[in-house]
Amino acid sequence: MKKSATFLLTLLIILILSGFTLMMMPIFRGCTGEDDEGSGFSVAMVTDTGGVNDQSFNTSSWQGLSGFAKRTGSRASYVESKQSSDYFSNIDRLADENTNLIWGIGYSLADVVQWAAKTNPELNYAIVDYSYGDDTPENVTGVVFRAEESAFLVGYIAGKTTKTGKIGFVGGIKGIVIDQFEYGFRAGADYAAREQGRPIKVVVQYAESFSDAAKGKAIALKMLSNGCDIVFHAAGGVGVGVIEAAKEKNCYAIGVDMDQAYLAPKNVLTSALKNAGRAVDLVCTELFEGNKIGGKTLSFGIKENCVGIPESNPNLDPKVYISAMKIQDEISEGKIIPPYNEQEYEKFRVNDINQ
Repeated sequence: MKKSATFLLTLLIILILSGFTLMMMPIFRGCTGEDDEGSGFSVAMVTDTGGVNDQSFNTSSWQGLSGFAKRTGSRASYVESKQSSDYFSNIDRLADENTNLIWGIGYSLADVVQWAAKTNPELNYAIVDYSYGDDTPENVTGVVFRAEESAFLVGYIAGKTTKTGKIGFVGGIKGIVIDQFEYGFRAGADYAAREQGRPIKVVVQYAESFSDAAKGKAIALKMLSNGCDIVFHAAGGVGVGVIEAAKEKNCYAIGVDMDQAYLAPKNVLTSALKNAGRAVDLVCTELFEGNKIGGKTLSFGIKENCVGIPESNPNLDPKVYISAMKIQDEISEGKIIPPYNEQEYEKFRVNDINQ
């Protein structure tokens, strides 16, 4: 009897322990499954008509988004807009997927992002290259760049490098964002001209497009045939044609947004970097970590390491690069404030002449 009782008691204890273990197993499996599926956080972007392979700020933004996703175990995706009429349907599609943060890449999507944010107040939106100012919705983050700072640097470099004293600027579509590039570039060239005691002429033309590379090439070829020996573009996909023209004429082009030297290693002098990818990553990270990001505009420039020029380029005179780095420090310290529009440019010219 004692042996039977002991056996039954032992069996009962084993069953109780086994049951406890079986009850606990689904909990541990659940934790493991969560890790396997990633963070559960999702981000997405809608490109402008330049597309994700524009080798400019759409490409850079996607690199930042996908890099963030890889680093955090999140899911990242993009939708390309072939034409401006695609914007509404593309942004609406992402809202249906309950994406945690939806990006509009480029100021062309400003109205669409604002509409989507009001329609879906529970979702978070962000837009590159646009500020709604005091009317920024609580679930929208505007991201702008002090692109005039990097444009000033490349304008200075062009002014120090040109042999003909004539340089060109090819813009995409006239607007607030491209004004930063144009007038920053003009001011940088003026600064170099004053430093050298010689006049430098800047020829400007707009392509009225961000995707027509053939038109960009035609404009640049004309500039180069008419005495320009360096052409800077701020025109998205149009700029690919500008760089092709420089290669064909064996002159220099200056890239934009990304380091575009790889497009023509012997003919790209430098690039005006606008690291949209870094800014996108920073904003995504803020939301991922549980911080409120909406209802405001964030500005990124040299101080935030979001604009500047590449560290090295074999086509660029090392002495010119060193001088440009000194100017970069002065911009960062607020000693030089590059102009971002025509009005500020005129003020800059007057102040520069009087110095």
